[in-house]
Amino acid sequence: MNSGGEPSRPGWLAGWSGLIARLALAAMFLYTGAVKALHPADFLKLLHEYNFASHPLVVNLVATTLPWAEVFCGGLLLLGVAVRGTALLLLLQLAAFTVAVVGRALAIQAAGGLPFCAIRFDCGCGVGEVNICGKILENGFLIFLAALLLVVRADKWALRHDMARSQ
Repeated sequence: MNSGGEPSRPGWLAGWSGLIARLALAAMFLYTGAVKALHPADFLKLLHEYNFASHPLVVNLVATTLPWAEVFCGGLLLLGVAVRGTALLLLLQLAAFTVAVVGRALAIQAAGGLPFCAIRFDCGCGVGEVNICGKILENGFLIFLAALLLVVRADKWALRHDMARSQ
């Protein structure tokens, strides 16, 4: 607050940017998690294409738990509960999946000789077939939003903050 009782500009901007980042990430993970959770067999088939685990039990475990974890994290962000911890978890997840998607794209490029940005495939992200360069940019933006939530207060319209304030 400045001396006139109005919100200071940097605090106002941080509050709104935190809210927008929180809601954007929440919407993305609620949607993509729900798509994967509602179509587990399709998600499982896509996971097999990454060859990240040799034991089928591990792939099955990831296919059944990851979508619900994404929905849970999206819900936490939507409500404004455990925002920084959730943002850190999603940032790490996005970074790992970006590396996996790039690795798969490089394998497709090596097999087919396509230019890198011409490669399209269903990455298993819940949005269908994507252009690899567009997906990398999208993930980079989502990583930025998650990192932003680590450094700004995202307590505007946050359930946890509102509950603490009412006591």
